Amino acid sequence: MLYLIGLGLGDAADITVKGLEAVRRCSRVYLEAYTSVLTVGKEALEEYYGKQLILADRDLVEQGAEEILKDADVVDVAFLVVGDPFGATTHSDLVLRAVNAGIPYRVIHNASIMNAVGCCGLQLYNFGETVSLVFWTETWRPESYYDKICKNRKAGLHTLCLLDIKVKEQSIENMMR
Repeated sequence: MLYLIGLGLGDAADITVKGLEAVRRCSRVYLEAYTSVLTVGKEALEEYYGKQLILADRDLVEQGAEEILKDADVVDVAFLVVGDPFGATTHSDLVLRAVNAGIPYRVIHNASIMNAVGCCGLQLYNFGETVSLVFWTETWRPESYYDKICKNRKAGLHTLCLLDIKVKEQSIENMMR
């Protein structure tokens, strides 16, 4: 079985009881490490869960998904995601790959920024389309988010803007760029 388990938004203790029980049953446990950042490190999670975690960067999840899915039809494998498992499209892709390989899967949801944003006092019913503000490069400068923000504003709706992160940057200068 492949388990996709949401970790919530805070620390190691935010995992659900159902999620923690699944993690402890698994032969391998992957920690997705590129769509969001948890407030505690891998070591704190390992100590709390009682399991060794394998960091799963973007390359592993998108180009090496077969490694994550290996033997998941005969042993339990967990894929941990900060927030909720379906907060990023690559996680849906992992499920589709499992289905195509005949591997059963289960999703254990948790809190994500998509519902926690209500804590700022804005009503969730009044949010329009969410946008991602990505890092520009020398050759790629997408501006599609701007039109979506304008559309939401014109309709009297709030816009949740997700900010891109760089988890593998080598220096403060690179992160600032």
